[in-house]
Formats: sequence, structure tokens, C-alpha cells
Amino acid sequence: MNFRFGIWLAVPLILFWETPEVTSSWWYMGAVGSSRVMCDNVPGLVSRQRQLCQRHPEAMRSIGLGVAEWTAECQHQFRQHRWNCNTLHRDRSLFGRVLLRSSRESAFVNAISSAGVVFAITRACSQGELKSCSCDPKKKGSAKDNKGHFDWGGCSDNVDYGVKFARAFVDAKERKGKDARALMNLHNNRAGRKAVKRFLKQECKCHGVSGSCTLRTCWLAMADFRKTGDYLWRKYNGAIQVVMNQDGTGFTVANKRFKKSTKNDLVYFESSPDYCIRDRDVGSLGTAGRVCNQTSRGMDSCEVMCCGRGYDTSRISRMTKCECKFHWCCAVRCQDCLEVVDVHTCKAPKSAGWIART
Repeated sequence: MNFRFGIWLAVPLILFWETPEVTSSWWYMGAVGSSRVMCDNVPGLVSRQRQLCQRHPEAMRSIGLGVAEWTAECQHQFRQHRWNCNTLHRDRSLFGRVLLRSSRESAFVNAISSAGVVFAITRACSQGELKSCSCDPKKKGSAKDNKGHFDWGGCSDNVDYGVKFARAFVDAKERKGKDARALMNLHNNRAGRKAVKRFLKQECKCHGVSGSCTLRTCWLAMADFRKTGDYLWRKYNGAIQVVMNQDGTGFTVANKRFKKSTKNDLVYFESSPDYCIRDRDVGSLGTAGRVCNQTSRGMDSCEVMCCGRGYDTSRISRMTKCECKFHWCCAVRCQDCLEVVDVHTCKAPKSAGWIART
């Protein structure tokens, strides 16, 4: 997904997955016009979101810049699976009709995108890009940990503000509805926000003679977004299928043999399609032409990835770095070598077009 495309899609797609084709850049309008003009041209916003957009146009820019980050993380986590979080540039939404289904893939995308908003807003606060926030104001004075006393200093990431803003903005549309899907989205949005906060880490700098730690200055920093992605990926693999309870206010597990979901778990209602073939109704692109691993026994194996259809093998030549040597000081120099490798790609089904349903 290119930069301009990502910025255009950022806000509406994180929230609703409904955006018209890119015919102009609303971000450009935001840069040269008023925030009201910019926000009025973002499709799909409910009243509360439009108010926040007009009040915090610089925050919308941060969210726009962050969309490529969480999309890339989604693609990294699903890189070896049949559905690989690919974006559909010609579709009305970022991931197509996949997210219309209340599946575990939808649960993951809601969580990772909500986490992405927290991460983007919090980072912008620390970098002084937002007028409404700065470093965490609560991290002042002295404190104590298992290594002794220290002083709060530097710039602690204001993740509480990021969580508060993301909750107000991302959840606004879901709170207008009280249906099952809205409750599912709210639950998974919250799980995503909590995941970012989970990986706050304390960093410190020592002050003293010859590097001694007579005095320490510490601050809280968000971990790399990859940690959040890895954590949510584990939650995706352990996602819990649920049904609405009798009074319609919450969930109960669909299979009584499984544990009750917690606030950290991802939940979903519908089983996922197998994503083997191109199916417009479920948004599946199929796996024809996907590269598979002939020696793997995992999800990226040719047997699993190709859904039993078999695969084609082609021999290609590519340049790689080889015979690398360390030179003092401080460089690694390599030779360019020609390598011949076999690439395996999944065969297409006999009917390679979109499934047509009547």
C-alpha cells in the first residue's frame, strides 16, 4: 500500500472498512484548508468522530501516518497463511469483504488497528506533534524499583492519553449500535489497546563517576510495535468463539468445554472460510499463485497452502550476498553471488474465476 493511499484510507478503514475509491487526497485538503473542510470529506465518520477530527486535526495526521505500520504488521503475522492480510486497492475497503464476516480475522484486524491508533497517538505525543498532549505528566519526582531509588526524567510515553483518545475515536461508531457485531468490535478494540500498554518498559540512564549508577534517571517507553503484533497473533490463534447471552448484553462461549473469554482475549462469532479459492462473497482471493514451502509441515507448506491442488515449480536465478568478511574497523564486505533456487507456487483450481452465487 503506497503512502498516499494509506493516508487517504487511514481513518475510515481503521474504523469501518468502508471507503470510496481514491479520487483525490482528503489529506491534501487538510493540509491547505480548515480542519472542518478536511473532516467533512472523510467518509463514514459519525458525529462524535467528526467533532474529534475537527478538534484534533493533527491527531488525524498521526493516525494516517500510522495506518501503514499496523497494516504491514498484519501482513507480517499472516505472511504464511492462506489469508495474508493483503490490501485490495480496487475494492471499496482495505481488505475487501473479509471483514464483513464476524470471524477471527476480523477480530484480529480490529485489535491490531485499535492498537495501531494507540501507538501512533502516543508516539506523536512524545514527539511533540500534538497540541493536546505531551510526555506522561504523572511520571515526575522520585520512585523505587527492585534496583533501588531513581528519578523520573526524560520523556515517558503518555500511553494513557493514547488509549483514551483511541477509545473515544475508534469506539464511537460501535457505541451507536447495540447489535452483536458492535459488541464484538468493542471487545476486540479494547483488547488491542490493552496489548500496547502491556509492553510498556522502563528504561534508565545511569549518572555517576566512571559509569557508576549512583543516580538513575528513568522513563517509560513503548516497546516496538512488533511485540504488540506478536502478542495479538497469539491471541488470534487462541481466539474464542462466542454467542450472545440471553439478555443481549455480553458473550458466552459457544462451546461449554472452553474457558470463558477475558478482556485480553479476541472473540468472534462466525467460523472462517478456508480461503482456498476466489470467492467474492467472502472476500477470498484464493491461494492460486502463492509461494509455498515444499519442506514445511506448517501453514505455509505446499499441501496446506495449495489446498491439495498441487503446485508448480520453477527454477530462478537471483543475486545474493556471499563470502562476507569483517574488516577492521568496522565494516562487513560481501561478494555478489548468483544463486539458482526452486520456487514453488500453488496451482489454480480448474475454475480460476470468482465463484458466482445465485
